[in-house]
Amino acid sequence: MRFLIVTLGCAKNEVDSDRMRALLLADGFEEAAEAADADVAIVNTCSFLASATEESVEATLELAEERSEGVRACPIVMCGCVPSRYGDALADELPEVAAFVRAEDEDGIVGVVRDVLGLPPAGEAALPETLRTVEGASAFVKISEGCDRFCTFCAIPYIRGRYHSRPAAEVVSEVRSLMEGGVREVVLIGQDTGVWGSDLGEGETLASLLRRVADAVRPYAGWVRVLYLQPEGMTDELVSVIRDVPEVLPYIDIPIQHCSARVLRAMGRTGSPEELRELFSRLRSEIPGMVLRTTGMAGFPGETDEEADELYEFISEQEFDYCSVFAYSPEEGTRAAAMEGQVDEAVKLERTQRLIDLTEQLGFAATAAHVGERVRVIVDGVEESEDGPELIGHAWFQAPDSDGAVHIPYGEAAVGDIVTVDLVDSFCYELVGEIVEEGA
Repeated sequence: MRFLIVTLGCAKNEVDSDRMRALLLADGFEEAAEAADADVAIVNTCSFLASATEESVEATLELAEERSEGVRACPIVMCGCVPSRYGDALADELPEVAAFVRAEDEDGIVGVVRDVLGLPPAGEAALPETLRTVEGASAFVKISEGCDRFCTFCAIPYIRGRYHSRPAAEVVSEVRSLMEGGVREVVLIGQDTGVWGSDLGEGETLASLLRRVADAVRPYAGWVRVLYLQPEGMTDELVSVIRDVPEVLPYIDIPIQHCSARVLRAMGRTGSPEELRELFSRLRSEIPGMVLRTTGMAGFPGETDEEADELYEFISEQEFDYCSVFAYSPEEGTRAAAMEGQVDEAVKLERTQRLIDLTEQLGFAATAAHVGERVRVIVDGVEESEDGPELIGHAWFQAPDSDGAVHIPYGEAAVGDIVTVDLVDSFCYELVGEIVEEGA
């Protein structure tokens, strides 16, 4: 029997889908590349924003329509954030779906799939030590689940539950397995990576985990990257590890959302322009040459023109290497959705576009500043260009799937290689590289 997995949303969902894939393959299922070839379709959904929920539902309905025109019936299993958020109400709303699986129940995917296909229960299959099937030179590794922050705009704690760290031994074991399978970069992710270990016991910190992961990748000359750090998580211990451990990349991702102290308080967060300036100044001083990514939100309830200008000026002043910008979305069940002072949609979109224009200007300039450097690049794949196929990779200052890529002439290396490249040109967030011959 063959299954198809459709994954929507963030890298954390990609990891969850890969785990389900590994469980199904271990049980004897095969993976289909197209819906037409599948006996069952699994849609791993996102519900972080209302737009993401709509996209997840639309993708499910499109799949149902596509399969209803096929020769064989193909039941659909909806997994992830949408079932976690909306629960039992979905059965009446989406009769096209044969089963719903909450995020915390996804390890039972084999039983669910067997049930909807009318197959007998699974026997005692021998499971692989690490439930991953990822291919390629980079891999995301989840180190935690859930969140305890309860920011007023965010539904994640209600979808994914309270924060809990994944044990270090599990993380390190998975990293070693990935390295043995050809991965050369692991990207540690979670809803709030900076507080990893706070629920595990004394001495367990993100810094201590990074040291152990660095030890695991060192024999393979691998890289370690960590995403989704909050300002409060940047401890002296963590800064020293990022600075002093060669395998840990000096790439820091801190989503600030805003800089106004009043807006941050309304968001259920802490901070002020002065505190954020002090933090970023300290990081740049202690980690020379580091790359800094952030996230900004426009149009939060009650945001004034002056506060919108304050965020614009702060981002302009800080010259972040990369910055994602989102328009505030009133999410059902969150405190911010019920706040007074909801910003007019047209105003919200104008503020968002203004920030996007600024961050692109800054980001393009930061990318161009790397021209002339000689860097190591991980080759991720092959793409067709106007001039034919070319290799696509990323350097240490580019998070995979987020920050642009390095384009290299085809035929000079293979996917999965780490090569030395001279960066000779840039366009937008993209760079052009030429491989340096050994000894050059």
